[in-house]
Amino acid sequence: MKGEDARSEVAMKNYPSSKWLVACEIMSLVSSVVVAEWAVMPFTGRGAELMFAGMLPVAAAFALMLFSRKVHGETWREVGIRFDNFWRALRLLLIPMLLAALLLFALGLLLPKLEYGVPRVRKTPAWIFVWGIGWGFLQQFMLQGFVNRRAQMLFGKGFRSVLVVALVFALLHMPNPWLTVATFCGGLLWAFVYQRTPNLFALALSHSLMTWLLIATIPDALLHGLRVGYNYF
Repeated sequence: MKGEDARSEVAMKNYPSSKWLVACEIMSLVSSVVVAEWAVMPFTGRGAELMFAGMLPVAAAFALMLFSRKVHGETWREVGIRFDNFWRALRLLLIPMLLAALLLFALGLLLPKLEYGVPRVRKTPAWIFVWGIGWGFLQQFMLQGFVNRRAQMLFGKGFRSVLVVALVFALLHMPNPWLTVATFCGGLLWAFVYQRTPNLFALALSHSLMTWLLIATIPDALLHGLRVGYNYF
């Protein structure tokens, strides 16, 4: 509830360890994902052993997050795994999502010579949409439940910590220009909402919906199949 949220905020502000250790936590997570995207994942299609190896940096990142949560004494509610504020978070997300949808549809209409994306979405099996929500949850857990909370330990709530989250999210989608811009903008929105109403389920739903809207409106020739890292080339 509100009292618990307030205690969590005070705990982040008063975290006793050196700030450079918290910064190292963020950099360690980012490094693990960058290694996976640029040095390991591009070669995972060559056999089960390489695929397993490709998951090691990602597994290490999640192990770091879980260990760090325990060290900091964060509860799952504080991280955002809760339902009591789900609708409040959705209300904060609704208007920005509608504005983003209008912008994306306008961009789609301005690109008539390229293949429009709606047919691809219509042909997508239903289970892919469910998987998309789960994938969105994992990304938001990493981005908000870890990076955002550590950024608040460094800078407190507000613009600076929100900007850190958005920059991290955009960095992990380079060198894909469309995804880099989209994830930076999405990162700003989701980090802002999370700091006011921490609910990872609402953010995961928003993440999934906006991803499919991007696929439906922007030609795949520009999105490059949502590829990032070395696989972009």
